[in-house]
Amino acid sequence: MRAVLPLEDAAADLATVGGKGASLARLTRAGLPVPGGFHVTTGAYRTFVAGFRDKILQAASSGSAEEIAALFDGHDMPAEIAAEIRRAYDALGDDVPVAVRSSATAEDLPDMSFAGQQDTYLNIRGDALLDAVRRCWASLWNPRAVAYRDQNGVPHDDVALAVVVQELVDADAAGIMFTANPISGARDETVINASWGLGEAVVGGQVTPDTIVVSGGAVTQSRIGDKTVMTVRTPAGTHEEPVPAELRGAAVLDPRQAVELAGIGERIEALYGTPMDVEWARCGSTFAIVQARPITGIKPQAEEWNDSLRGDYLWTAGNLGEAIPDVMTPLTWSFVRLFIHEAMSASALPGFDLVGNIGGRFYMNLSVVYSIGAALGMKSRLSAVEQVFGKLPPGLDVPKLEISRWEIVKRVLPLAVRIQRRVRENLKGMHAFLETSRQRCEDLRAGIAATGSGPELADLWAREIEPHMVASCRMLEAAGRQGGATLVYTRDKLRKLMGDVAAEAMLTGVNADGELASLGPVMGLSRLARGEITRDGFARMYGHRGPHEFEVSIPRPGEDLGWIDAQLAGLRDLRADTEALLARQEKAREEAWARFARRYPGKEAKMRARVQRWNSVVRDRELTRSENMRAFWVLRAFAVRAGELSGHGDDVFFLYLEELLALLRGDEAALEQVPVRRATHEQYAALPPYPALIVGHFDPVRWAADPDRRADVYDARGGVAPVSDTVTGFPGAPGVVEGVARVISGPEEGERLKAGEILVTTLTNVGWTPMFPRAAAVVTDMGAPLSHASIVARELGIPAVVGTGNATMRLRDGDRIRVDGERGTVELLA
Repeated sequence: MRAVLPLEDAAADLATVGGKGASLARLTRAGLPVPGGFHVTTGAYRTFVAGFRDKILQAASSGSAEEIAALFDGHDMPAEIAAEIRRAYDALGDDVPVAVRSSATAEDLPDMSFAGQQDTYLNIRGDALLDAVRRCWASLWNPRAVAYRDQNGVPHDDVALAVVVQELVDADAAGIMFTANPISGARDETVINASWGLGEAVVGGQVTPDTIVVSGGAVTQSRIGDKTVMTVRTPAGTHEEPVPAELRGAAVLDPRQAVELAGIGERIEALYGTPMDVEWARCGSTFAIVQARPITGIKPQAEEWNDSLRGDYLWTAGNLGEAIPDVMTPLTWSFVRLFIHEAMSASALPGFDLVGNIGGRFYMNLSVVYSIGAALGMKSRLSAVEQVFGKLPPGLDVPKLEISRWEIVKRVLPLAVRIQRRVRENLKGMHAFLETSRQRCEDLRAGIAATGSGPELADLWAREIEPHMVASCRMLEAAGRQGGATLVYTRDKLRKLMGDVAAEAMLTGVNADGELASLGPVMGLSRLARGEITRDGFARMYGHRGPHEFEVSIPRPGEDLGWIDAQLAGLRDLRADTEALLARQEKAREEAWARFARRYPGKEAKMRARVQRWNSVVRDRELTRSENMRAFWVLRAFAVRAGELSGHGDDVFFLYLEELLALLRGDEAALEQVPVRRATHEQYAALPPYPALIVGHFDPVRWAADPDRRADVYDARGGVAPVSDTVTGFPGAPGVVEGVARVISGPEEGERLKAGEILVTTLTNVGWTPMFPRAAAVVTDMGAPLSHASIVARELGIPAVVGTGNATMRLRDGDRIRVDGERGTVELLA
């Protein structure tokens, strides 16, 4: 056993000299500017404590710090170890002041720093050295270090302490340097904290230091701190004293020095291959490195997922954005883009993206839709857009595409002809596709589970999975485009003839002649509760529908029996079951039709046929959407199996589709991007949902940090009308109700909604449907007459006001409110 090693000794590893000592040895061997010194090894510590080690462990387990201190004070250092330390110290020079630093074997590790848990002594000379070494050894057992080890699961009987003895730099300035930005994770930024005197005031947090950011070989940011105190040497050690007035606001480092220091940091990071936390000191014009450890807890630098930067467009999260409420993983975004390309190409304009990814969330480019409408002379019919995507705020001018009318016509007309031909063809086979879709998806999921290799799964994707997904999307497109004007103008016609309440009642009954897919899960739960179907039967029929059905990284309800249990529990306190609500609405519907027959003799049959057409179009749209979501369950099964076969688990969700297919065939290059993309997803997912409408360039992080941010609209051009004090929106479903508002941010909070309360939220999708029978009324920020909330509320006879833009900003949990679903108003009562 060697009690002492030279600082640069090759034998100075973690077990022998602890984390700090091993790091300093490595830096010294690499030629970095480290002050000279030596190590007192862990072997010397173990020899010293050999006679009372069991007593130390017993005292630590009982939390008796005083007993441990007495044990160390009561034992003399073995003579041979003391002699070795004195010889090494004498070799440094005559009465050289040194820093005596603890270096534990569980310290300065990539996942745990243990920084500051043991003690350091500065400006130690001569005979005081041995006592400082012994006090460092004792600090391994101070309450702070014991608690830190307990917290991180480090067994006490595994640790030992070395001591690093180094020449003390007579520093006029010192501080800390991070070779990557510890806040943002930016790897191309070095952040330097600097203050006057020794570094203890900075490390200990007693001073606000200067902060300098260096990137690309230049200072990019500099903030001068108010440096009130500094640590200085004294004959008896060190102490804090006030910083001279002329230095408090003076820069510690000039730009040239900051860049020089950052260059040293680059060398240290290159040596370790990871971002580093470096303690430095400066004497005159010379820098010294006194410690370096990996930065713990730093996240990889995030990417920017932000299509709003492409141009000055109007983006909306309405309609399809309501169905995709999550921050999407890259794989989900790949699948969504495939979905859009096949299911919504009719609204596209070659050369311009109809959809965008803004901070990981799905948005549609309404500038494309409005520009096409204006170019084709359809301005008067653009009001129909509001029926789908929701209202625009007063005074909001829609930015148009910078392209001529003739160019739009030239690009759109050939596309429109091709789409019409494709829709006609797909409508012929739509019902046959729907009849076989469920079994086909079950067969595909079984085939995915049976694959035994990556290439086999990739072949199955190309041969069977992708073609089914494409067919499903095209059926949805065909269903959505049949009788396009019927959905909008039938409703308007009935309202003029009969008034809003009667019109809405007459338009219900979509569920009467075949199940409405949006109501399927809640009706299925009712049947399951009555024992009419089994759990397995429910999962097979409805297990693909849920609040996060587009996001393939999230399990489907059919994979989670706990979800089914939670929804069943919610049925117990219903005001009335779903069938009773539908029966009540059927009575209102027939009474309205009777009034129509009396008021317009001879016109009832024609109008009933028109409304039946309305109902069949709505039902086809809902059913094809449901089967498309069943196909997304297949996509999730494909992704999960890819993670299993490749051995990379949920990392596959952070690859784009083409990268995943390459991985299945053996190319792992894209896996390098996973940590950055995972960090990006976490960053965006931690932010609140972005505004429903966005105009121009939008920064989600900066918006979220603004205390005055708005959830309804963001316009980079400025001049947005103030948030209205009143809450108004589309009449989603008629009726007037007073009750308690329950503001719910997500379906996971659904149990908070009690029977008879009014559901107030940003948006709903099919995953929210089981809550509707409990609600006295529904109020949403987003939505339109053809949105999920309107359709389901109308069928159940629940008053609804949708697309208010500001309900969750103006209403508070527990407020008593009146909802008028006929006028589209919400009144705060108390």
